[in-house]
Amino acid sequence: MNAILLTLNIIIFSSLVALGLQWPPALFAFLVVGPLSLLSIRRLFSGGASARVIFGTTAAVAISVIAGLGYVWPGAWYGMLLVGPIVLLGIVDMLQTKQSIRRNFPVIGHARYLMETIRPEIQQYFIENNIEGRPFNREERSLIYQRAKGAVDSLPFGTQRDVYETGYEWINHSMMPVEPKEHEPRVWFGQGRCAKPYSASIFNVSAMSYGALSSAAIMSLNRAAKEGGFAHNTGEGSISPAHLQGGDLIWQIGTGYFGCRTPDGKFDPDSFAERAIRDEVKMLEIKISQGAKPGHGGILPAKKITPEIAAIRGVVMGKDVNSPPAHTAFSTPVGLLEFVARLRELSGGKPVGFKLCIGKRREFLAVCKAMLETGIVPDFITIDGGEGGTGAAPFEFSNSLGTPLLEGLTFAHNALVGIGLRDQIRIIASGKISSGFTLARTIALGADTCNAARPMMLAMGCIQARKCNTNECPVGIATQDPALTVGIVPAEKSKRVARYHRETIRAAVDLMSAAGLSKPSELRPWHIMRRISQLEVRHYGEIFEYLAPGALLREPLPASIGRAWEVADASTFAYQEADSSAISIPQTSANGHFAERPHI
Repeated sequence: MNAILLTLNIIIFSSLVALGLQWPPALFAFLVVGPLSLLSIRRLFSGGASARVIFGTTAAVAISVIAGLGYVWPGAWYGMLLVGPIVLLGIVDMLQTKQSIRRNFPVIGHARYLMETIRPEIQQYFIENNIEGRPFNREERSLIYQRAKGAVDSLPFGTQRDVYETGYEWINHSMMPVEPKEHEPRVWFGQGRCAKPYSASIFNVSAMSYGALSSAAIMSLNRAAKEGGFAHNTGEGSISPAHLQGGDLIWQIGTGYFGCRTPDGKFDPDSFAERAIRDEVKMLEIKISQGAKPGHGGILPAKKITPEIAAIRGVVMGKDVNSPPAHTAFSTPVGLLEFVARLRELSGGKPVGFKLCIGKRREFLAVCKAMLETGIVPDFITIDGGEGGTGAAPFEFSNSLGTPLLEGLTFAHNALVGIGLRDQIRIIASGKISSGFTLARTIALGADTCNAARPMMLAMGCIQARKCNTNECPVGIATQDPALTVGIVPAEKSKRVARYHRETIRAAVDLMSAAGLSKPSELRPWHIMRRISQLEVRHYGEIFEYLAPGALLREPLPASIGRAWEVADASTFAYQEADSSAISIPQTSANGHFAERPHI
């Protein structure tokens, strides 16, 4: 019946149109035929006609009308230039079998996929307020942009934050503010242990590889590091020509050993030494894990690999580069420290440390026990929070794996204090540190210096499009597409990054001065307040437990960490039953659980 109604309506409408063009009075027939046709079509559709039937009806009527008009006026056939592709698209939609929406709703079903594609932009620009966006809200992004551009970064008419909302944080000020001793504080790494110690800024560029980022972006970061006097971590993708713009480098050695690997992917000491002795390389960092994807290794999609990247990394074109989850140069806590000592020697005495996201606590404590047994102490440990970013990570890894920065940093700090070695080891922290307050807060909780990756990208012009894993970054930062990378002009972008770095440190120093502190090393957990409920406020010294020096080396062991310490074994990362043998307490500072961390 539906087919008959459709056919009759198409024939009647087409015939009347064609006849009316020859004899206009015939169009008056629509006064009678029109209502009857509408009633029949209404009956058809009210009977539950599908979108496929509606599309078929519409297409048939449109083609019939054009055919009728074309019979008396050939120019009407040009209407097929518009109607024809739409009809063909609908036919293809109905015949394909992969997408149900298109199959059931030809043509109009594409609107769903269009809206899904532009949903992030609609959300970001039209729906979310200033403090709702993730991973960085608009207020945070605007602050970075303003400081990078040298624009006004003051806040008019009061805060938009709900100061009585759970999670609100602030730093307590002093009735006696002081003048800062250093406007650009620095921290020594490897002093007293290394032949070539390094004085670093308290705020540096976190690990981002050439390959994950474009050459122009890497050049911008390194030029900014030179201009601003801060360090630039290479990421695990090795040292590229773009890294050699005069800025200080922290060369990261990942599980793929890029830049210092044999053809079969093992560590090559000769090629390592050749690059490590370069003047630009100030420190070496062994990457154990990364906050955004701990235990997974790095991922560089094949479409982002250029001949230059392949040559720098020592890999082949046309294949995804997946770094192994674990190192092959060592497999035990003692082996890790021996590798640290080996790199220190091969580099000519430069500071060496390792980076990780805290996972199983006993494994980190096993490394601590290995320090005591071997006497080998890393110059620094970088703690990466689980909230950290990356160019590409599995969904579950990014969302549900790895300890967040505040907990990971506090644990690592406590572990080093507990074994009496905190004064000998610097802690670098990374994880959404973008403002003077987050910088000061992180130092207060136990860090010596901080790293930032995404904020530095935002300072370059990143718009948080979240297309880093597609090679389609619209601003040319996280892509190797020449048509997009042309948007990055290093001479200009480097100035923005350097300015953002300078203004962020200035803001942190101003906060410390207002709190009555003359240098970052005076920051303590009790300086940072956090609302834990609408009617309860605590400082971080009350929220987290902080151990006394040597607390892990005497009885009774702290309840919070004692069991993990007992089962930790310097000879293996695997679980072992507790050993009751005692370890002597090394000499340590008498300044309590926050021993002085000199900034020279």
